Amino acid sequence: MLNWALDLCLSVLMAGLEVAALVAYFFVESLKKWAAQGRSRPDEASRFILMVSAGSLSLALSSYGLARADLPVACATQAVLAALLALLLILGAGSECRKRISRFRGRR
Repeated sequence: MLNWALDLCLSVLMAGLEVAALVAYFFVESLKKWAAQGRSRPDEASRFILMVSAGSLSLALSSYGLARADLPVACATQAVLAALLALLLILGAGSECRKRISRFRGRR
């Protein structure tokens, strides 16, 4: 019973902290964009891709560690969050690729 309660509490706590960190990142980035009066800033996409890829990797590693510690609910929660961040990474990188390709074709 204690292991199950620890598993559930750890799952909720870790997921909440990770979502709060992601919201804080987007809030700070939107404040920076607002301060620049809506203009794009240099390396905006690369910071996003770096943050999301590092977050996805850390979630996957923590999921592996939780699986080794025999905490299945926390492991599944971390794995789902890692998959969602990987999907966000694919969408963000794909959008940036599309922009760069269209810019390159426009120059030719």
